[in-house]
Amino acid sequence: MSIGVLCIHGFSGGPYEIEPFSAYLRTHTDWLIVEPTLSGHGDALHMSGFTAKHWLMDAELAFRTLAKKVDEVIVVGFSMGGIIALYLAKRYKVKKLVLLSAAAKYVSPKQLIKDFKMLASDAYHHNLPSNELFLRYRHKFNNVPLASTIEFMKLVRIVEPYYRHIKTPAFIVQGKLDGIVPYHTAQFLFDELASRNKILYFSDNSKHHICLEEDCSDWFPKVLLFLKEI
Repeated sequence: MSIGVLCIHGFSGGPYEIEPFSAYLRTHTDWLIVEPTLSGHGDALHMSGFTAKHWLMDAELAFRTLAKKVDEVIVVGFSMGGIIALYLAKRYKVKKLVLLSAAAKYVSPKQLIKDFKMLASDAYHHNLPSNELFLRYRHKFNNVPLASTIEFMKLVRIVEPYYRHIKTPAFIVQGKLDGIVPYHTAQFLFDELASRNKILYFSDNSKHHICLEEDCSDWFPKVLLFLKEI
């Protein structure tokens, strides 16, 4: 039986956000891995004019295309991509879900304050060029219109009523130091989903970009084992 994996990146991001996990799956399986770039996203951000409907349509088209090539489809979603993954699970036959820092709720003020204090300190000491957070978000600060952020929040609201109706087996991964998605969001999703087969994994030292953290090798094998279970 052939298996396809649809990997959906986050808001204002691109496939690079999930690439380490995608590469791991390619190395350890013969599955067909697909990583579409949502409209306006990717390395050259041009988000103006694109809406939540565009991003949901992009994901649906990618899912339908992949489903024609394989017998079963697994959906992996990071951040906003996790919410889109849930949308697909409500509308289509999805074998399993992997939800990475899924943005059912967003912005953890406490952790964000810590991160910006670190930014301020590095700026004072002229260390910004080596600050990972600064390098990751500098481009986004200048290229993400407010209207796009509103569309992101609209997408979350569109999908939220679906959570309690989704029965697809799900593996949820969340970093406790996430400054974008409060870590308790993962517990909220775990409790809301109607799935009988669901696993919640917390990474004590990880921030939002969970696939780019040092401890990702701890949970990659756990997720793969879950995905291979019949």
